[in-house]
Amino acid sequence: MAGGCVEAAGVSSERAQQYQGRVTLYVVFACMVAAIGGSIFGYDIGISGLVASVGASHVTRRYGRKVSIVSGGICFLVGAALNAGAQNLSMLIIGRIMLGVGIGFANQAVPLYLSELAPPQIRGGLNIMFQLATTLGIFSANMVNYGTQHLETWGWRLSLGLAAGPALLMTVGGMFLPDTPNSLIERGHLDKGRAVLEKIRGTRNVEAEYEDMVDAAALAKSIRHPFRNILERRNRPQLVMAISMPMFQILTGINSILFYAPVLFGSLGFRANASLYSSVMTGAVLVASTLVSIATVDKWGRRALLLSGGIQMIVSQVSVAIILGLKFGGDKVLSKGFSALLVATFCLFVAAFGWSWGPLGWTVPSEIFPLETRSAGQAITVSVNLLFTFAIAQVFLSLLCTFRYGIFLFFAGWICIMTAFVYLFLPETKGVPIEEMIFQWRKHWFWKKIVPCVEEGHQMENYQNCNSLIK
Repeated sequence: MAGGCVEAAGVSSERAQQYQGRVTLYVVFACMVAAIGGSIFGYDIGISGLVASVGASHVTRRYGRKVSIVSGGICFLVGAALNAGAQNLSMLIIGRIMLGVGIGFANQAVPLYLSELAPPQIRGGLNIMFQLATTLGIFSANMVNYGTQHLETWGWRLSLGLAAGPALLMTVGGMFLPDTPNSLIERGHLDKGRAVLEKIRGTRNVEAEYEDMVDAAALAKSIRHPFRNILERRNRPQLVMAISMPMFQILTGINSILFYAPVLFGSLGFRANASLYSSVMTGAVLVASTLVSIATVDKWGRRALLLSGGIQMIVSQVSVAIILGLKFGGDKVLSKGFSALLVATFCLFVAAFGWSWGPLGWTVPSEIFPLETRSAGQAITVSVNLLFTFAIAQVFLSLLCTFRYGIFLFFAGWICIMTAFVYLFLPETKGVPIEEMIFQWRKHWFWKKIVPCVEEGHQMENYQNCNSLIK
């Protein structure tokens, strides 16, 4: 290969065809337990998680994914207890901060854990269990709020305290989880990392995958400042995705519909109970559509789901805007027939989100970063998600009052942009080993112009680093 070049990441060649192993019950069970962390995000969202996710990235990298998962569960437990037993405003504020810290740790560690532990052929489905847990958390929160709304003296305490349920499962379950082999090898525990890899793959013949992890760890060990390194040119595609995917996920308008469904439906003339029923309905649709995503993401690929979901969401948002523009407002009263049509259109939008941007807004960023910047990249993803969630929640009602039905055209415009973005700039990651994802950028029509190669001499340096790590 004189005069040739290799990737700037630690993995020097593609070995995916040499990967062996099978889908074991052990890895599926471990991923199911870890995915419970998504339910606390669905049950409660805190802006303090934005700051916590940055700190969590250091814990995740230095001490492992398992420690971050357990830490997040403990923080959320403390927050739920403080809120349920609050005697004053200070306890409520501190409790909310602790809930946010728990969310920051969980959202930082769980998607990485799922992507690293899962075998490439079903990584998408196992990773999306995080989003399934999130949607179940949203659905549970709606049901709890419905059940406790008439308990005037202590209903709010029960509603806040029940958040401890999933946090307890996450904490206790996390203590029995193995750490990922990628993290163990990165931290120098090569024998233990290989033992875990053999167990989760159900075979001792894991040499090719193990070598990829050792190569990746060699480079990761040499990087002291991941957040500085992530700004380098060779990490530009991943950084763009870490910012764009969570930003676009929120700009679909889904949080606006889920958070303010009672307000939206109440403004359409529905009775108070019907408004709550609408929230439950959209939550149920979200759960069902997430199950569809789990079943299809590793068959059809990430791009197919994102593109089809984007088109359906555009049609749904434009349809809602047309219905409201023509049939509602001023002295016009929305008929029962058009009200039913509006609800159905909302559900179609939620369904499209549930199989596309909902789960894949988390899955794609968690599987595209090289090991040396993976924790930092996930921290950026979580921070951007929480930042835009907070921003949209603050301005949505003002936008709704200003634009009225035009608010749905506003979000439809953004969905057009993100759908074009996926078509042009997101390579397919289905079935690609997580430590070999760097090669996908080198094959992409646009990103190959940005991701640099290194000379063959640097390849030898990588191998020498690997050898010194093994010794």
